[in-house]
Amino acid sequence: MRLLISFLLSSLALSAADHKLKATPDNIAWGYYWAGAKPALTVKSGDTVEVQCVSVGNPQTLERAGLKEDQIEPEILRIYKEVPREARGPGGHPLTGPIYIEGAEPGDTLEVRIKEIHLGAAYAFNSTAGFLIDLFPERQTKIIPLDRERMIGHFGPGIDLPLHPFFGSMGVAPPPGAGKINSAPPGIHAGNLDNKNLVAGTTLYIPIHAKGALFEVGDGHAGMGDGEIDITAMETSLTGVFQFVVRKDMHLKWPRAETPTHWITMGLDPDLTQAARIAGMETLDFLVNEKKMTRADAYALSSVAVDFEITQLVDGTKGVHAMIPKSIFSK
Repeated sequence: MRLLISFLLSSLALSAADHKLKATPDNIAWGYYWAGAKPALTVKSGDTVEVQCVSVGNPQTLERAGLKEDQIEPEILRIYKEVPREARGPGGHPLTGPIYIEGAEPGDTLEVRIKEIHLGAAYAFNSTAGFLIDLFPERQTKIIPLDRERMIGHFGPGIDLPLHPFFGSMGVAPPPGAGKINSAPPGIHAGNLDNKNLVAGTTLYIPIHAKGALFEVGDGHAGMGDGEIDITAMETSLTGVFQFVVRKDMHLKWPRAETPTHWITMGLDPDLTQAARIAGMETLDFLVNEKKMTRADAYALSSVAVDFEITQLVDGTKGVHAMIPKSIFSK
C-alpha cells in the first residue's frame, strides 16, 4: 500500500483535453479490433482525448507474483470481474475504445499525435514466454517497482532501467470483411506494433479501413527492448493524451510514424525476412515520394544511412521498422 500511495503522490497532473475516456467495463474492447464495434466515444478531427488504459495483467497472476490485491489497480479488478468471457475477443489485450472520429473514411489516414503519456501504476511486470520459451520449463512473473520521480524501474539489485513509457497497441478497425480480429498480431490497421519509439511527442499515421476509424489503445509499457524477446515488456497501466487528425491528403498502405528526429516506416509479416522487405519498400516509397529522390538513390541511401531494426519477434506477425534520420536532409 505504501508503494501505491507514494506513487500517487508523485504523479503529475495531465493537461486539459477536450474529452476523457476512462478504462471501465463498458469502454473496453478486450482482445480485438473490429469494424462492427460500438464506439465508446465520438470526437471531431482535431480533438484531444485523455485515455486511461489498464495493463494486460491478470489479477490472479499478479497476486501469485507477490502483489497484494490493494496494490493492483481497481480498474483491472473491476474489468476482470465484470467483462464476461463471451464479450472478449481472441486476443489478450484489454484495449480502451473504440473512439469514433467524425469525417474519417476508408482511404484516409488517421494522424495520431501522442501528446502525453503518464504512468498509471506503481509497478510493472514481465512474464516468461515468447521467442525462447522452449528453454524455460519453469515460468516466472517478475514484478518491477517503478520510481515515478526518477523515472526508473528497479529490475533487481544493481539494475535500474530508464523508463520510456509507450503504448504497445494503438490501432484502428480492420476492413469490415475481416471481422473481429485478434489484438495480438499487428497489421495494416497498426494495432499491436510494440514499437518502443512511439513515446510522448511522436506521431503515428494509420491507414483507415472503416468509417470513423474506430481507434483503440492499450498494452501499456514502461519500457521495452527491441524484439520484446520474451513476449512481454515492462507491462503497466498508462494514461495518454492523444490528438486525432483525419488526413484526406495522405494515403498509406502500411502504418508510418514520426519522431522529432526520425521518420519511421514499418514492415509486418509472419516471416521476418518478408517484414524487412516490406519495411525496405516502404522506405523507398517514402524517399521517392516525400524527398523526390530517384529510386536508385533512395535504395543506396537506405543502405548507408537508414537503420532497419527488429520491432518485435513474438506477436505472430513479426515487425521490422526503418529509422530515417531527419538530420541528413538540409530541407
